[in-house]
Amino acid sequence: MAEKDFRSLSEEISSFCLVAEARSGTQVIQPFPRSPKLIRRTGAISPKPLELPVWLEDLKKERKRTEYHLESIKKRQANLNTSSEAMKQQVQECFEELLMALQRDEKAVLDMIEQDRRETSSKLNRILQDWNQHLGLLQKHISTIQSAQQSSAESMKQPFPEDFTCHKKLDPAEEEIKMNEERIQKLMKVLRNISKDLKAQLQRKNLMLDSSNVVFDKRTCHKQIKVTSEGRGLCLSSEDCNIPNDPQRFDQLYCALGTVAVKSGQHYWEVDVHCCSSWAVGMAYGSLQRRGREKGAKLGRNRCSWSLEFQDGHLTAWHNDRHVALPVTAARAAPNRVGVFVKYQKGRLVFYDAETMRTLQEFSAVFDRAHHQFTEPLYPAFRFFSPKDKGHHHMEICNLSL
Repeated sequence: MAEKDFRSLSEEISSFCLVAEARSGTQVIQPFPRSPKLIRRTGAISPKPLELPVWLEDLKKERKRTEYHLESIKKRQANLNTSSEAMKQQVQECFEELLMALQRDEKAVLDMIEQDRRETSSKLNRILQDWNQHLGLLQKHISTIQSAQQSSAESMKQPFPEDFTCHKKLDPAEEEIKMNEERIQKLMKVLRNISKDLKAQLQRKNLMLDSSNVVFDKRTCHKQIKVTSEGRGLCLSSEDCNIPNDPQRFDQLYCALGTVAVKSGQHYWEVDVHCCSSWAVGMAYGSLQRRGREKGAKLGRNRCSWSLEFQDGHLTAWHNDRHVALPVTAARAAPNRVGVFVKYQKGRLVFYDAETMRTLQEFSAVFDRAHHQFTEPLYPAFRFFSPKDKGHHHMEICNLSL
């Protein structure tokens, strides 16, 4: 059948459908029209002759841009090894300087001990020589007496020297001749402290790379909390400050939040609490309640907050109204400076003693479900307890800028 016959047959079918629709009063669903994307695609196959030069020019420009971009990536890749080696060299030089300083100091300390040994040994040698001379003299006198006892009576009439029966007195100063062990013990104590501090600083250096610029949010502070001008210090007063009301402000609890919202990545900061007799430092969602004194507003007493708390000589870690008591002894005292580390995607929150880098508490799967994850932006959180408590009430965020 010819193409013309097909076309006439299609027109007759369309006319029949329209007549049937008009007679029955019902709508006949027609086939869907061709998709606009297909129309464009069909039109792209057969471009107009005048469009070809324009398309060709666009394609050449795109090819040139792509080639330039590829060269740029190749250049970056080539420079990657050079940059990496330069960084490694710089790191090695820094550690070599540290190692050389330690080696120099080690040599100086060992030389000092060796010098002390030599001086002590020289003094003891002189005393040994003196006593050996005395011993030799005694041996000589003993031999003389023994010879006299075996000789005739006439030889006994010969006089003996006055010091023939000499007795050498012990000098109490001899007991004092020894190495300066007390000085060495002090040195060992200093070296142990340096070693401990160095280990702590080496551990701290990685956290310092993720240090965040945390300041207090004045809108959230209780009316009795004063914020320093730079926004890094908090002080609890016995009187209300003259500040306007704000829905973000804690109205009953002596709390404050930081301005930094942690939504991703790793963050670290430190809080100096040595001027505060009782305190709480932690993290909280922005949805934490600000009104009243119920658990929903207290740090660590709900699902919205985590805290490290020191009160009445006890150090505890809190979340969702559950807590862990942390030991406080003479060897493991309460921290003067608290380090806070957050790894948001992993749901990890760690509190450190920032002076020794001892881990005080790590929140992950211990307090909540098997795989803990944060569900909202986190804010640094701080709390004072009653201003009637004896002692100071001051906290300060440490400046960790490098």
